[in-house]
Amino acid sequence: MLKLTKIISLVAVFLVPSLATAAEVNVVSWGGAYTESQKLGYGDPYQEMSGVQVNWLDYQGNLDSIKSQVESGTITYDIIDVFAKDTITGCDEGYFVEFDFDNDFPPAPDGTPASQDFFAPMPSKCAVGNILYAWNYAFSTEAFPEDYVRTDKNWLGNQPSTIGDFFDPDSFPGKRSIYGSAMSNLEIALVADGVAAADVYTYMEDNGIDRALDKLSELCNHPDGGCIFWSAGAQPPEQLVSGEVVMATGWNGRHFNAIVNEGSPMEMVWDGQILDYEYFALVNGGPNQEEAMEALKYFTSSEGLAGSAKHIAYAPFRISSLDVITANEPWFYSEAAGAVEIMPHMPTAPANTKNYVLMDPVFWADNETEINDMWDAWKSNL
Repeated sequence: MLKLTKIISLVAVFLVPSLATAAEVNVVSWGGAYTESQKLGYGDPYQEMSGVQVNWLDYQGNLDSIKSQVESGTITYDIIDVFAKDTITGCDEGYFVEFDFDNDFPPAPDGTPASQDFFAPMPSKCAVGNILYAWNYAFSTEAFPEDYVRTDKNWLGNQPSTIGDFFDPDSFPGKRSIYGSAMSNLEIALVADGVAAADVYTYMEDNGIDRALDKLSELCNHPDGGCIFWSAGAQPPEQLVSGEVVMATGWNGRHFNAIVNEGSPMEMVWDGQILDYEYFALVNGGPNQEEAMEALKYFTSSEGLAGSAKHIAYAPFRISSLDVITANEPWFYSEAAGAVEIMPHMPTAPANTKNYVLMDPVFWADNETEINDMWDAWKSNL
């Protein structure tokens, strides 16, 4: 019995270190359908290929969580999915690793260097492109069916089709759901109020923020309107389906998932939307930095980024990923809808980019604190 105990103890000694050193990577993203598309599109394939366990963690955005980890000396994140403005701030603060881009990331299949295979230059040395997406709005087709008419106002029309309609509760009554922070709300308010999409940021630099807030006040305080605020990407479709609101801004991929995968009675509007980018950053001092860099190379490869588009309507940041998709159409498969050609649903599709704002990360990185103070004061007075 004593001999058996010694053998068990020896086995335990050898097993514990091997379990403790099992390779893993902690990836932080936005949850819901988006994170699921990342997990299925490149996280699971990389895990199977490499043997490295990829753990997916949810967060609500901003740099507060990584800042607190750095300050406490207990960093648990390895890779984080962030807005462009946060890659700038995080890089300046030393939270993220600076990349030697063409050495750190693989070229396109035809040999094009990585730096030339992404749709746009990176906003900072700590950023690698992930997706392009849109902040657009969707409306409830139960509230506004195809033959919608507001008889009590003698208004004859159709379903909402412009960004102006979102701000028009006289024609389309009911509550709206909007993002809980200023970013995106100011842009769409100005476009709805007549500012050209290309001039939005110049206009805001010239004290246009008050005009945007006034436009939002008209909507949120309107007796036939009203606003509630969302913070998690899953909320806008849920609020539309429940009837809590009749229109909601949100991320086009979340709307797409609700409509195509879940059969929700909603429809998207592609006018006045904001075309935005999402990036990955490698956390400086993360617990698995070496393994995380290898995972990041695969995630942002041509095949990796194309893989996520099998599960959500966000455009991959790599140009060469589109060749992977078009060569294999129909690329998207839904249990509810069957085979779906994904390209027409991309935020970069020509039919979806006739009137859009291109998000300016430098503007937000430079002005976010001041604008958020104004935004919080505005919200408190609603």
